[in-house]
Amino acid sequence: MAPPVSLFSDAQPLHKEAQRLRWFIRAFHLQMQETTAETGTTYDVSDDGLAAVFAAWLAAFERQKPAESGQNAAYVGFAAGLMLRELIREKPVTGVALPAHADSSNPAYFWPEGYLYVGFCLNVRGLVLNSDYHREQHPNEVLHELRTWWSFRENVGEDPSLAIPYLDLFCGEEPDWKFPALFHARPEGQAELPGTAATPLVGGRD
Repeated sequence: MAPPVSLFSDAQPLHKEAQRLRWFIRAFHLQMQETTAETGTTYDVSDDGLAAVFAAWLAAFERQKPAESGQNAAYVGFAAGLMLRELIREKPVTGVALPAHADSSNPAYFWPEGYLYVGFCLNVRGLVLNSDYHREQHPNEVLHELRTWWSFRENVGEDPSLAIPYLDLFCGEEPDWKFPALFHARPEGQAELPGTAATPLVGGRD
């Protein structure tokens, strides 16, 4: 993934800045530039589409925002998953061209738009946790596995809300596959890939 974008402000905490449309659009464009520099993939983005993503995200964010400040850090991860869901729903980005060396077994080229969306949400999540709550993000190795990306792309195509637990999985957190769109305290434990008998989902490819 591309390195985190630097969009700190002395005016207020980053999690407050991230709730502004202008900040969101600027941050996304910077992430897109960094991803292009990293992968060689070029993109076309609709700012109107980004505005629609932001409006839907903010409404969803406000509906489940915890009343107690002690839950705010946990809500950062959920809010990042909500953002990924809305990006996948709206599809504001189109991959225009891949570099000549592109290898489709690499997630960056297997699903260029999804790779950009995940990178943006991971980086904003990590920035907010670090700057406002002094916590570090530790991505899971499955973030680099093509089989997981097959599963991810197919499942969110059926149900975009599954983007929320997939982002948890990519972050090394315990996903909630049963009620992905509901915020609640998540138990500690080893993250588990979907596809078990208890939570049947569309399977990925080997």
